[in-house]
Amino acid sequence: MALQQTVERTVAGLGYDLVEIERSAGGLLRVTIDLPWSGPTSDGAPEAFVTVEDCEKVTRQLQFALEVEAVDYKRLEVSSPGIDRPLRNEQDFERFAGEVIDITLKAPMGAAAGGQVAANRKKFRGTLERVAGADGSRGWQIVWSQEPEGKAAPKPGQKISRKRAPAPKQALGFALDELREARLAPIVDFKGRRPKSDAEASE
Repeated sequence: MALQQTVERTVAGLGYDLVEIERSAGGLLRVTIDLPWSGPTSDGAPEAFVTVEDCEKVTRQLQFALEVEAVDYKRLEVSSPGIDRPLRNEQDFERFAGEVIDITLKAPMGAAAGGQVAANRKKFRGTLERVAGADGSRGWQIVWSQEPEGKAAPKPGQKISRKRAPAPKQALGFALDELREARLAPIVDFKGRRPKSDAEASE
């Protein structure tokens, strides 16, 4: 059985989602797992995250499964997704709508750029939004602010004058099959990506 199938079957059998498999130099096999997502919670409860115990449980089961399938590797590392978590499918995009993401297109913008961005540009960062087409279809776009050419964007934490005109918004619509890669933008937010519940805030 192929490595991908073995890992997918084992991880799913334990009740987790497989996010990514990477083989690195030196025989390292890195497996990234996450908890299944069943949609936004109605009570506003914070999202649960993978724990060290989860990783240990998956590691033990994978070691056994990989030995049975005679998969060649030197070291196994099981971890939770980092701040640059990959987005692989429709459910991932639904889950992280409203977050800042990085996308890489399979092909450069070309004529579709219309002079708004460089025609050879393939990489973009913006806030992920769900959009509805005129025909009722649903798609995705990212939105970002772009300063006029020659004008520097304010640095993080920099105080902005009220007189300063906000940078115009840009939007890029896309289909998932147009993407080479999509990931959460690795932006460190010391307050956390999600708002704390009342219980957490009072601790």
